[in-house]
Amino acid sequence: MSTVRRAAVVLVAVSALALTACGPSEDGAGGGTDVPTATPPTSSAPSATPPASSAKPTTPAEPSKPVKPSTPAKPVTPSTDPDYDVFPCSTYDLTFTANLAEPTTSSYLLKVTNKSGKPCRVLGHPVVTFGDLDGQATARGAAPGIEEAFKLAPGQSAYAGLMGGLKGPKSKTVSSIAMTMETDSDLEQVPLEASTPGLNVSDDNSVTPWMDNAEDALSL
Repeated sequence: MSTVRRAAVVLVAVSALALTACGPSEDGAGGGTDVPTATPPTSSAPSATPPASSAKPTTPAEPSKPVKPSTPAKPVTPSTDPDYDVFPCSTYDLTFTANLAEPTTSSYLLKVTNKSGKPCRVLGHPVVTFGDLDGQATARGAAPGIEEAFKLAPGQSAYAGLMGGLKGPKSKTVSSIAMTMETDSDLEQVPLEASTPGLNVSDDNSVTPWMDNAEDALSL
């Protein structure tokens, strides 16, 4: 082998050794210090969803106003007046009779008796009509007002005088009368009838207010 060729072979061999020494050994067995491959840190990409805005604090509810306790109803105090609930008598409360008191003048004593179980007030004059004749007896004398009218207890009676007159060319006779009570209201009543045989009816007929005794009723 020539000198030039031998020098070329040596040069190639040296170059191969140099490349082997510089290259990394497999599995790091070369004993050289591994140089880690620089890996750029993965940057955290910003989230596409914006952070939720912090919730606004809720406004505290206003405290409810205390409910005022209702004022208790005042108890009903009974009236001290024992007659405050005593109403006027109507024919529904009474029985009725008529008795001849003076035959010459054809005067009758009228009597009502409280048949109900409660007291009632006897007001004014009895309203007296004569059988099938028109008109009624004229009121005779003054009657007490509603406040002064006397109270008729259950079973108690009141009296009035039906005054007649002398017979004349214009007078007529009837065999019965009908009576209703003054009630100071529009209360409808059933007329109470009484027998009055031969009662003389003329312009002189009149009736007294109710009284608590027969004598006064016939003397007015």
